Amino acid sequence: MNRRLLLNGLAALTAFRASSSAARQRTTPVIGILGEGNPEDRAIAHNLAMFRRGLRQEGFIDGQNVDLVYRWARNRPERLPALADELVALAVDVLVNEGGTITALQAKKATSTIPIVFHASNAIADGLVDTLARPSGNLTGVSQFTTETLTKAYQLLGQVVPTAKGFALVSTGQAPSVTDRVLQDIRATTPLPVREFTVDSDADLEAAFTQLKATLSAAIVFTNVNHAARLVGAAARHRVPAVYNQRAFVEAGGLMSYGASIPASYVIKGLYAGRILKGAKPHDLPVQQPSRFELALNLGTAQSLGLAVPQSILLTADEVID
Repeated sequence: MNRRLLLNGLAALTAFRASSSAARQRTTPVIGILGEGNPEDRAIAHNLAMFRRGLRQEGFIDGQNVDLVYRWARNRPERLPALADELVALAVDVLVNEGGTITALQAKKATSTIPIVFHASNAIADGLVDTLARPSGNLTGVSQFTTETLTKAYQLLGQVVPTAKGFALVSTGQAPSVTDRVLQDIRATTPLPVREFTVDSDADLEAAFTQLKATLSAAIVFTNVNHAARLVGAAARHRVPAVYNQRAFVEAGGLMSYGASIPASYVIKGLYAGRILKGAKPHDLPVQQPSRFELALNLGTAQSLGLAVPQSILLTADEVID
């Protein structure tokens, strides 16, 4: 056993030295991107374009004076630990997440030395940083979602579906601390039943939307864009009105969305990654909170559900899809 431990230790030391040597020999900095989803996804591609825009504002252009390398789990989260380790072994100069809290936490587990620029649901509650103003350790980025955002989404959904007999908060369980607080807020403002569903599998998803249809309930959906096709498809099959936390769900056929602009967060992440390449430390870059929120509607979906969207909501929407 001792011999095995010694050999494993020597192998790890050799890999560390090799990666450190490779990093010293590089003339161009490298940013590693740990992705939960698929690079072919239109919303993900747009987000990454916004990240590169932020980098350009700091003077870095992919393929010229910085190289971006990617590792994609392709919606198989069990692959994330190995993919994160691969990026660490490459000794990337900055590690950036795609996919929200799940990839941010995996990046944090993988390294305590490489700077990490993340976006996540709630940076403090999710255990990424202790404070927003001056984050400790090697992480900084954007704390994306707030309970107020989801509560506002519920209020908008109530206006669009005034006949709802109840509501449900549907999530993939990525931020239980956020969903707990949202449920408390919603239950304090309505006499209607409010339920919670955590959908870890397709069977969970079908069961949840079957119950929502049977009880004439509307859904507030809180998850990342990688699950858009599954959740929007289930809502359509069961004819359940739903509001989502990202515009990409509406573009995929969802009824409506309200939430912070994900592309805007990626611009901030690009800016921060560029500043770190210039010598800034993560603790010198405060974790940002969203300042831009978007309301999007899909009128075709509303019509298919027999819903009349109030004029007040139409006039305030940032995007209306026919």
